[in-house]
Amino acid sequence: MLIKIQVKFFGFLGKLRRNVRFIKQFYKFNRESLRVGRKLPMLWGQRRVFLYDDTESTGFDRHYVYHTAWAARIIADTKPACHIDISSTLYFCTTVSAFVPVHYYDYRPACLKLENLSSEYADLNALPFADNSVYSLSCMHVVEHVGLGRYGDPLNPVGDLKAIAELVRVLAPGGHLLFVVPVGQPRILFNAHRIYAYSDIIKSFEKLELVQFALVPDDQKAGGLIMNATADVVDSQLYGCGCFWFKKK
Repeated sequence: MLIKIQVKFFGFLGKLRRNVRFIKQFYKFNRESLRVGRKLPMLWGQRRVFLYDDTESTGFDRHYVYHTAWAARIIADTKPACHIDISSTLYFCTTVSAFVPVHYYDYRPACLKLENLSSEYADLNALPFADNSVYSLSCMHVVEHVGLGRYGDPLNPVGDLKAIAELVRVLAPGGHLLFVVPVGQPRILFNAHRIYAYSDIIKSFEKLELVQFALVPDDQKAGGLIMNATADVVDSQLYGCGCFWFKKK
């Protein structure tokens, strides 16, 4: 109990020091602006306070930076006539649409307006595509959420498995699927997401051929993307990011 009180106390002191520093910087910057004749309005009542961004290096979400970089490179290499994405990060679909036409689908459609990009509704448990019809497909950091209700979708303990079956159904023979989920020690963190064992993903996509696998490990010192990581390495992760490139036989 004493340790918790000490942690809170020192945390409070640290924040207090940063707030004092911010106030001093505000008034110093204001004085310097007046001295050099820079008249952009800067009012105390319109301040937006960021106290913790003065770090030695720029932090970033390793999952989302690396898996999108991995996928974009594959799209650039395979050069599909068009690409269909199901609910992956908007940064991915908007960037890739700069060099490949992208049709983006989501349970909660995004209001995106860019050349070479369309945005429409789709339910991953009932995709609006015919069997064997999609040649270039991605669904990244999505399936782990399906059926948990987080995004307004119906609760369904096997919603993720049904979504995987839909991806396999619509993928055309010879077609490519970029699939990303959290991997490591399998469990559900309700209602955020599921984490999968490597073998469970391979089994779920047994009708497809694994072209490439990349892991974003827990420990950044282990690397950004570990290509062809073994199942043992994957399953030792607490919350790794598994990047699977599948092809339909």
